[in-house]
This record gives sequence, structure tokens and C-alpha cells, in this order.
Amino acid sequence: MKRIAIVTPCLERGDAVGNDVFGMYQALSEEGYDVKLFADEWEKNMDKEVRHADEIRYFLISDSDILIYHFSVGWNLGVQLVENGDYRTVIKYHNITPPQFFKGFSEVHTNVCAIGRSQLRAIARLGCDLYLSDSEYNMGELISEGANEAKNLIVPPFHHIDRLHYLKADLDFLDTYRDGKVNILMVGRLSPNKGHISLIEAFAVFYHNYNPNSRLLIVGKEDKRLESYNALLYEMVKKLGLQGAVRFIGGVSDEVLKACYLVSSTFMIASEHEGFCVPIVESMSMKLPIIAYGSSAIPDTVGKCGLVWAELDPFLMAESIDFIVRDEDLSTALGMMGWKRYQEQFTNDVIKTKFLQAIGHIL
Repeated sequence: MKRIAIVTPCLERGDAVGNDVFGMYQALSEEGYDVKLFADEWEKNMDKEVRHADEIRYFLISDSDILIYHFSVGWNLGVQLVENGDYRTVIKYHNITPPQFFKGFSEVHTNVCAIGRSQLRAIARLGCDLYLSDSEYNMGELISEGANEAKNLIVPPFHHIDRLHYLKADLDFLDTYRDGKVNILMVGRLSPNKGHISLIEAFAVFYHNYNPNSRLLIVGKEDKRLESYNALLYEMVKKLGLQGAVRFIGGVSDEVLKACYLVSSTFMIASEHEGFCVPIVESMSMKLPIIAYGSSAIPDTVGKCGLVWAELDPFLMAESIDFIVRDEDLSTALGMMGWKRYQEQFTNDVIKTKFLQAIGHIL
């Protein structure tokens, strides 16, 4: 039986890379392959066995066995595993944030991202059997760094979005935020590349010029290593007179996350760098209209089912919010277009088919 090792430096439940890893594991296991998960670090008490990446050399014993490396951060061992093994190699590229976003905020993040970006060229030129990318944007980076275009394919990441449709939303959250105010939602960790500064600026224009009976909900974990960035956001809220109107919700349970989508009028993102952006797809699945700055992979993910702007203009984004909030027919139409795109492009069943087709020629 063909053996397949799926490896990533850090395996966590609930994050985008981890969800993709578990999705691949499930898809390949269902096809009857001997699949094992490997990492350098991982959460304890997982429902699937995870082994240290050093043990891969004992598991992949044939030149027809396969290593799938989820590349999302600088990791020397990952490059060595791809470069030195006597097995077939597949890269799943999730993108690496350019280090300049973290300069002045975190030396650790800056250095790790710089290493990752330097390894991108090395991995692209190793001549792997297959390169899979979350988006056309990611694939373009691999090809520009020297990867063989004929070996590159796009496969969106597996996810846990389907669960939102079966969970009960948190009732306390619904009661608190269904108070007649217009809620604008952003989901994504607090990180300089995510564009929170521009997001808050756009909301400030909407709040002060269009509708003071509104609120911005920012859902996402804070990183203690980015304390200066977090402090900058809190100070900006005060400076713009938005105390009480901007809520930093933090990391949340799935039940609260669903409630966030249900109480919101639109999802707005001003991120300057995304390799895919799963929250956009979550919004589509929840029929929530999308307003976005069209950077990096965002236009690829949104398609034609949202308001995507080529310029980062807070007045344009604020007017977009007002347009959607006032026009119920437009809001409903955008929500249904997003739902249709989700069903056609991004359900786990669709992604499984794309993944198995992409990897089929080396299986």
C-alpha cells in the first residue's frame, strides 16, 4: 500500500493550515491510503495521532511513497525533508507574509517570515513532483520563483465551515448584539498585514458621516508578541472617537462565531496580504455581503460576489457599507451570489474532488 506523509511545522486545531492538513488526511484515508500526520510541534490530546517530523524517514520507505509538505512559514527541516528524501514530493503552498509588515512590531515575526520568503525560491526550484496552491495568487508566486508551471495546480484549502450550518449560535451573543445597531464584521487574527488600521479608518467614516448607530466587530486572536500593534489599534479607536463602537471580540468558540455572522450586515476586510482568506468563504456560506480591498489573493477568493475595490479608500468603503445597509435587495443578492459561489467552488466535497484529481497522477 502506498504511504503518504503529511507534514507541517506546527499543527493546531482550528487554524487554516491545520484544517487543510486534516482535510487532506481524511480525503486520502477514505481512498484507502496509509496516511500519517507529522509535525515539529502540535497540540496535545488530538483525536488523530501525530508523530515528530524526524520519523518520516522511517515511514516513507519506497520511492513511490509521497511526502506532502504544507509550506506556510520558514522551516529548515521542511526544506531538508523535501530536498533529501527518496520519495515523491508535493508542496501545498499557503503563502508567507512578507516580513516588512512586521518591522517595528516584532523582530521574531520579521525574521521568521524573511526566512520563509527566502525558502520559497529554494522550494520552487527543487523540482517537486507537484505544487498545489490555495489560490492563483499563490501559484503565481511559485512560478515566478522558478517552479515548473506544468506542475502547478490550484486547490483551495479544506476547512471547517460546514460545521457552522449545524451548530446553534450562542444565544447570549445574539441577545447582546441584536439591539438595532448595524454591525460590521471582520474575522482574522490581529496582525499588521490584516489591515485593521484601514478597516478602523473606514468604519470611522461610516460611523461619523453615515450612521452613528453602528458597531465594528473585530474577531480574532491577539498575539502577545505583537503587543505594540495591538496597542496601536486600541489607541486609534480612542483617537477616532470610536470607544464602544469598536469591539475587539478576540478568539471565539464556533457558536459565538456563527452568532457574529448572524448579527452582522456585512463582512468588511482591508487586508493588504492574503494567500486565500477563509473568513471570506465563511461569509459566503453565511450569505453575508462582502466589502473588500482587492489585495493579493482576495479578488481570486471573492470572485464577482462582493464589492472589491482596487484602492484602499476609507470613504469608498464607508459608502459601500451604507449602500449595502440601505439597499436590502442588493444585500440579499450579494449574499445569494456568495452562497452560490461557495456551493460551486468551496464546499469540502468540491475541494476533495479537486484535490484527488490534482494529486491523482502521482497516486
